[in-house]
Amino acid sequence: MILMMKKYAYLLSVAAMAAMFYGCNKVPQAEMDAAKAALEKAKTAQADVYLENELLAIQDSLNATLVDIETQRSKVFGDFKKAKANLGKISFEAEELVKNTENRKEQIKNEIAQAQTATLSLLEESNLLLADAPKGKEGKLVPETIKNDLNAIRISVSEIPGLVEKGDLLVAQTRINAAQQKATDINSELKTVLEKYSKRS
Repeated sequence: MILMMKKYAYLLSVAAMAAMFYGCNKVPQAEMDAAKAALEKAKTAQADVYLENELLAIQDSLNATLVDIETQRSKVFGDFKKAKANLGKISFEAEELVKNTENRKEQIKNEIAQAQTATLSLLEESNLLLADAPKGKEGKLVPETIKNDLNAIRISVSEIPGLVEKGDLLVAQTRINAAQQKATDINSELKTVLEKYSKRS
C-alpha cells in the first residue's frame, strides 16, 4: 500500500514537472498574435507618420523576439518564458503608442491653430503698416508687391483648415509655418521701411 502511494506520488510529481516543462516549451502563439495585432493597430493610427522612431523601436523588439522564438523552437528543451514576457511588453507599448499618436495629432492641431492666429494677426498689422508706407515715385511698386504677397499668404492660410479636416496635419503644419515665417518677414520689412521713412521726415 505504501509502495503504491509512493509510486502514485512519484507519477504526480513527474506529471507536474511535465506540465511545467510543456508550459515553458509551448510556443506563445496567442501572445505573438496579440503583439502583431497591437503593432498593426499603432500603424493604423499613423504612428509611422507621427511617432516613427517609437514605432520602429517596438518593431525591432518584436523582430528580435520572433528570432528568439525560432531559436528556442529549434532546441529540444526550448524555453519561451522570456519571449512570452517580451511579447506582453510589446503589446503594452504598442497600445500606449496608439494613445501617444492621438495625443501628438492633437498637439499638432493646436500648434497649427496658434500659428494661424499669429499669421492672421501679422497680416492685419502689415496691412495697416502698408497703408502708411511711402507712396513716392521710387516706392510705388514695393507696396503693390507686398500687398500681393500678403494676399497670397492669406489664401494659403485659408487652405489650412481643409488640410486639417482631411488629416494632412504635417502638410498643414509645414504650410502654416512657411506662411507665418513669410508674414513675419514682410512685417519686419515694413516696420524697417517705415522707421527709416519717419526719420527722413
